[in-house]
Amino acid sequence: MAAAASVALMHRITNVRLPVPLPGDGDQRYGVDLDDQGLICRIDAMGAEAPHTDEDWNGDWLSPRGVDLQINGGLGLAFPELSAADLPRLEELLELLWRDGVEAIAPTLVTCGIAPLRQALAVLRQARQQHHRGRCRLLGAHLEGPFLAEARRGAHPREHLASPSLKALNERIGGFETEIALVTLAPELDGAAAVIGRLRELGIGVALGHSAATAEQASAGFDQGVGMLTHAFNAMPGLHHRAPGPLGEACRRGGIALGLIADGVHVHPTMAVLLQQLAPEQTVLVSDALAPYGLADGEHRWDERVLVVENSTCRLEDGTLAGVTLPQLEGVKRLARWSNGPSAAIWSATVAPRRVIGDATGCIDALMGRPLTQLLRWRQDNGELHWACAA
Repeated sequence: MAAAASVALMHRITNVRLPVPLPGDGDQRYGVDLDDQGLICRIDAMGAEAPHTDEDWNGDWLSPRGVDLQINGGLGLAFPELSAADLPRLEELLELLWRDGVEAIAPTLVTCGIAPLRQALAVLRQARQQHHRGRCRLLGAHLEGPFLAEARRGAHPREHLASPSLKALNERIGGFETEIALVTLAPELDGAAAVIGRLRELGIGVALGHSAATAEQASAGFDQGVGMLTHAFNAMPGLHHRAPGPLGEACRRGGIALGLIADGVHVHPTMAVLLQQLAPEQTVLVSDALAPYGLADGEHRWDERVLVVENSTCRLEDGTLAGVTLPQLEGVKRLARWSNGPSAAIWSATVAPRRVIGDATGCIDALMGRPLTQLLRWRQDNGELHWACAA
């Protein structure tokens, strides 16, 4: 639980809470020691004794910044449409995301043509190489499609869907294998098993999404290496007492990350809270933000279509729900309000996604060696959760 200090201590903060996924485990208070470089060098559980302190946080939470595994663009940029000319605006978007409390994203490329997909991957590779402090970090891309069930395609364009095969996979990602973190597909489709196997060989995560899979088909996919559900409840069979579907099987099995859009529209607040209670350690908050993120409501272009944004909810002109323009950490605040569980809500956006990508095993692991300027301080006032930079 504690890491030993190796250099002289300069500052000690006490009465700090750390986010945890399980109700009732979030009241433990910690002491946090900073070394002479301002880096966290020790975190230890506080007892009943009156400890030395330079700063008392009075029970506020300390967490890493958010990690968003599903975000489709922002400031008018749609990631599947990226070109080299978009690099300056992409850098602006990454700076906005940092200001919105997000440390890293898996830029999500929805179903599109092969040529634009490969161009976007090349641009993201270039942007990743230009990363610097004070800017959100680009993880590998999240390919949401094209191996999706047509009946569950949602806002994905039908003309660019493809049947899963190793040939179709290589046409899209050949030469970019190390630039991809996650692929969402429908595991029940013919040919999907071979694609899942190849992706896992490459070290690329696989998620079930836009799928008509039964619980049994989902279970087979999990056995093959699928480790996540993309936007749980949406674009997949729902929970039913005689047909549990992918979500029921994932909760029963455990260990499968459950991406959740906590805007209150994609998933009703009651169902979001029930999911968190069913599978607290599996719940991973994502934004599903689209290109108009950071822009005003109204009509916006999305490939050749019109996207209508009202109250931060994005729909196609035919009413199809497409995404949101809310920051990821707004979802934390909403889930905390619905569940009255601020600690678990913080954990689901800041620690849980790090476990998915293998970046950290827990909160202390994610905090050690970091300066407060890279971390978040959360405070609850009158039932509302608020965050700010920790220093």
